[in-house]
Amino acid sequence: MNVPDSPLDTLIASARRHRLGDLLWRSAARTPRKTALVYKDLRQSFAELDEVVNRTANALASRGVARGDHIALLSHNNHAFVVIRFALARLGAVMVPINFMLNATEVAFILENAEARGVIVEDALAGVADAAIAEAGSKLKVRGSIREKLEQAPAGWECVQDWMQHADATLPDIAIDDDEPVQMLYTSGTESRPKGALLSARCLYSHYTSCIADGEMSSEDIDVHSLPLFHCAQLDCFLTPDLYLGATSIVLPAPDATALLQTVAAERATKLFCPPTIWIALLRHPDFDRTDLSSLKKGYYGASIMPVEIIKEITARIPGIRLFNFYGQTEMSPVATVLKPEDQMRKIGSAGRPAINVETRVVDDDDRPVPVGTVGEIVHRGPHVTLGYWKNPEKTAEAFRNGWFHSGDLGVMDDEGYLTVVDRKKDMIKTGGENVASREVEEMVFTHPAVSEVAVFGVPHPRWIEAVMAVVVLRAGQTLSPDELMRFCRERMAGYKAPKLVEVVDQLPKNASGKILKRELRDRFAAKGQAMGS
Repeated sequence: MNVPDSPLDTLIASARRHRLGDLLWRSAARTPRKTALVYKDLRQSFAELDEVVNRTANALASRGVARGDHIALLSHNNHAFVVIRFALARLGAVMVPINFMLNATEVAFILENAEARGVIVEDALAGVADAAIAEAGSKLKVRGSIREKLEQAPAGWECVQDWMQHADATLPDIAIDDDEPVQMLYTSGTESRPKGALLSARCLYSHYTSCIADGEMSSEDIDVHSLPLFHCAQLDCFLTPDLYLGATSIVLPAPDATALLQTVAAERATKLFCPPTIWIALLRHPDFDRTDLSSLKKGYYGASIMPVEIIKEITARIPGIRLFNFYGQTEMSPVATVLKPEDQMRKIGSAGRPAINVETRVVDDDDRPVPVGTVGEIVHRGPHVTLGYWKNPEKTAEAFRNGWFHSGDLGVMDDEGYLTVVDRKKDMIKTGGENVASREVEEMVFTHPAVSEVAVFGVPHPRWIEAVMAVVVLRAGQTLSPDELMRFCRERMAGYKAPKLVEVVDQLPKNASGKILKRELRDRFAAKGQAMGS
């Protein structure tokens, strides 16, 4: 949508608007009394949720939050997370969700890089946020605390629940172009520092259409959302499409297996997304076979490859469930390809075919399409694709060369157009569904004075799918135990990033040009991760 340059253009743009915040009030207009959101003891209809979003948006506007402002959100899953997401969208502000497992220094980098003008934090995380704000030197318009555990907001923070009681419940009338940023998600990629991927309403609506059509989603769905909403998978593949359709969403604070089983049974949920690690936890739970899961008709997985035996077990123990594999990445909003139920066993290990609003190719180093059955880089084109990386024109240009988005993943396409991913992004580790950049961990390990060389990579793990492993060469005359190095890393970075395994060796395998052969290391130490147990 172009910026209106005449009164008539303004009227036409207003009549054609399709803002991110519009999807909720349109659902409220269609089905005002239907249950939209359930969180703990709170049950809100679409009309009630829409009203509290308006009140919160107007409270934020009265504190100076405006179109284009970057507002960080650091919180576990809760009712307020959903409200803030849509309140910011109605003001044209850009939501910057932050991983709640990061430490203060890691959060500070995002606040500084994003030029955040506001921070909204769950009360239990206010200490991390305070330290991060001080380190980043952020100049903020607003500091809001979501009251979850404390009776009142921490010192220096306003209570978000008070914003929800703001006197003005009218819909903010803010002109927002459909292709201007509304969301920025930081992705680890393969770099030592995360990059902010910008998404617009056009990106997201196109993505929701693909998820709804290819994922067989319906307004009759009852969906349980337990994976972190700061991650685009739960937020943009499931929660927001559900609100768009007018389906019912049950939000859980975390993916606890006991709570998931109880909630599916109690709410008669029809739909559930879990990464393989959580599906495995459910299957291994002692109450699984004693829980009535007969309402569950659709199951989704992604983030990691699902073991074939687990697919077989899910379909055997939940009769009638239809499984879908969503493959993609943050920059694709995030879905790029979908493997549908009828292909789960016919195309074992496949990521499926491109979603309806995506074109996908496999190309060589010169960006030429490779023949069927040939390994190459996976590239995508379509409206899902990110607008680019915030304040990073070099990486943006690299990713978008020749007019396609380059995923960094290696894959192969078969003669029916089904994609199989054969390698992850360069040195990317996915542990428990979370991205870990090996280079970032390597840089941390390198700060230990006893370390001379290090290679960090993922090894198979029975619960986390992959575990972070570091193989190190020590400086001459130095000693360092694996436990000491693991503790060193845990004290300085988020726990999920720190190595779970460390091996000290005399030398690292390298090729003729001096490049460390991580594939050889993965093969050599694969059994170490499996031996860790669950």
